[in-house]
Amino acid sequence: MIINQWVPAAHKGDAIGDSARRVRDILRTSGHTSDLFALTMDDELREEVRAFADPDARRGEVTIFHFALPSPMTAAFASLDGARVLQYHNITPAAFFAPYDPALFRLAALGRKELRSLAGHVDLALGDSDFNRRELEAMGFAPTGVMPIAVNTGRITAAPRRPALEKILGDGLINILFVGRIVPNKRIEDHIRLAELYKRYVDSYYRFIFVGRYDGLPRYYAQVRALIAEFQMLPDRFWFTGPVPDADLAAFYRWADAYVSLSEHEGFCVPLVEAMAADVPVLAYAAGAVPETLGGAGVLFEPKDLELAAEMLGTLVYDRAVRDRVIEGQRRRLADFAPARIEQRLKEALDTIVPGHGIAD
Repeated sequence: MIINQWVPAAHKGDAIGDSARRVRDILRTSGHTSDLFALTMDDELREEVRAFADPDARRGEVTIFHFALPSPMTAAFASLDGARVLQYHNITPAAFFAPYDPALFRLAALGRKELRSLAGHVDLALGDSDFNRRELEAMGFAPTGVMPIAVNTGRITAAPRRPALEKILGDGLINILFVGRIVPNKRIEDHIRLAELYKRYVDSYYRFIFVGRYDGLPRYYAQVRALIAEFQMLPDRFWFTGPVPDADLAAFYRWADAYVSLSEHEGFCVPLVEAMAADVPVLAYAAGAVPETLGGAGVLFEPKDLELAAEMLGTLVYDRAVRDRVIEGQRRRLADFAPARIEQRLKEALDTIVPGHGIAD
C-alpha cells in the first residue's frame, strides 16, 4: 500500500517531525510505500522529506495528517480520495497567549477552528494521548484512538560526550532541568517561585536550566526575568540556553539531578520520556496529559503547592533510596514507548480502516 504522511513543517529535532520519520521507516520496513511531505523543511532534511507541492503527496491510499497548527494542508486533506487518518498533537489554548501576543492568540484560535472543520471528514482520528483523543471526541470526531509519539530516545542515550559543557555542569551545583519552549502554558514563572522556595528551605547550591527557545514571546520572557530580579536571586543560577544541538541536549539530561514540569497544559510532553530514558527522576504537576505520559512513574503532585514541590524536589535529589525507586519505575514505564510497542499501536490503527493491511506481525 501507499501510506503517506503530511506534516506542515519538518524541523530537525522537532518531536512531531521526528516521530513521523520513524513511522515512515516502520511502514517501509513492513513493505509499504511511504513518504513524508511538508510545506516547509530544514535544508538538512531535504533528502528525507518531500515537498507538499509534489503531486505524489495526494496519491496515498492512506494519508496520515499530523495536525498541530493551521495550514493549507487542512483543506487539501479533507478533499483526498484515499483513506484519511488525522493524528492530533494538541494546540495550546489561545487564552494562554492573550496577555502577550495577539498574533499567537489568533493562530491558536484559528488552529482549533480548522481542526473542528475536519470532523466528519476523516476515517480515523488519533490523539497522541487519550487527553488529546477526548478533545477530538468532544469535537465530534469518530472513530477515535490513541497513537503515541514515536520518541527518538536514542538522540539522548547514544549522543557523543560534550566535555567542555559537562565540565560546567559538573561544577557542584544541583542541576534542575526543564526542556521546552519558554511560553505561558509551561508556567516558567512557577519554576522561578519553586527555585526561591527550594533555596529557602532545601539548598542554596542549585541551578535551574531551561533548554529551548525563549524568543517566541519576548514579553513573557521579560516577565520571567523580572521575577528573578524581584526575588533578588543570582541571575547565573538560571540558565536559558535557547535551542541546542542533540549532543548538548543529551549532556544537559546526563548531568541533571532532576527534571521538573510545572506546565498547566500538555498534550503529550516528549521531554518526560527523554528524561526517563536518561534516568533523570521526574517531578511534575499533574495537568493535561502529563499523568498519562508518566503512566504511574515519576513523582506527580496536585494541587500546585510549590512549598510541597520544593520539599519533594529535595527528596528526589538527596534521598538515594527514593531516587533509585523513582528511576526504576521510570525504566519500567519507558518500555511502553519501545519501538515494538509503537509498531503494534500503528498496526492496530491501520487495521481499523484497512483490515489486514496494517504492519506485518
